[in-house]
Amino acid sequence: MTTDYDSIAEQYQRSKLTPWRSYVECFTLLELIGDVGGLNLIDVACGEGFYTRMLKRRGAVSIIGVDLSQGMVDLAQSLEASRPLGIQYQVGDARSLPYENQFDLAVAAYLLNYAPDDATLSAMCASVARALKPGGRFVTVNCNPACNFPSAPSYRQYGFETSVIGEWRVSAPITWTFYLGDTTFSIENYYLPVANHERALRDAGFADIRWHAPRLAEEAAREFPADFWRPFLGGQGAAPAYAMSLPEAERGRLRERIRASLPFAVDGSIPLMARAWAVRGTRPTADA
Repeated sequence: MTTDYDSIAEQYQRSKLTPWRSYVECFTLLELIGDVGGLNLIDVACGEGFYTRMLKRRGAVSIIGVDLSQGMVDLAQSLEASRPLGIQYQVGDARSLPYENQFDLAVAAYLLNYAPDDATLSAMCASVARALKPGGRFVTVNCNPACNFPSAPSYRQYGFETSVIGEWRVSAPITWTFYLGDTTFSIENYYLPVANHERALRDAGFADIRWHAPRLAEEAAREFPADFWRPFLGGQGAAPAYAMSLPEAERGRLRERIRASLPFAVDGSIPLMARAWAVRGTRPTADA
């Protein structure tokens, strides 16, 4: 299944209003983006302009929203017409953005996870890098490429579920089904490992690549019970008990497999989350 966003544009727009979008996705992305005052931005895979509008209101000098879906762009342009912010929207392919050395910051809320293979992932990263000025940053929130989705917990309480049919392998499709009360819709993205993402970003010229675990806004704790967010943020319960049940030799082999495939922090910790990660990189300056 290749997702047809033209037919689900309005439904996808509604899904942006669910609590996890506000308290985790939005909070994390805006924290990592920081101050946009005085900057020229591009929002890649902008959808109906949810973050495009938000970033313009937060002080961006200019921002262009690009999306592959005509239906999404039509919706974004309709909202711009009703409440003008000076945003330009256009239909475009993230693999071949028609810009070079133009933007201080590129933002993408769920782009790289739509790459079905390494060639597509590399083309996306290279295209974004070309669009940035030297020293420009790329900040994106992405489905967690370190998550084993076939064994992921249920996310139904957040308004969606994930499923994988067939073998869990590189390029395996992941189906996300969203529940909006009176309707449901599904989208599809793909599994590519952490190492593949980092290779594509480095090959595109990005430096200082950093992965960030999702962050939870403080107000979320006031509105929901303490354990509400645990499945979303990585509490998978049985994993530690399972690991400790293994013989020492098997635990050692498991430890080495994890060490070889996951990004360790400086302090030795592994900042894994069950649902989503954010990643950012910087295009080096000419004299870097």
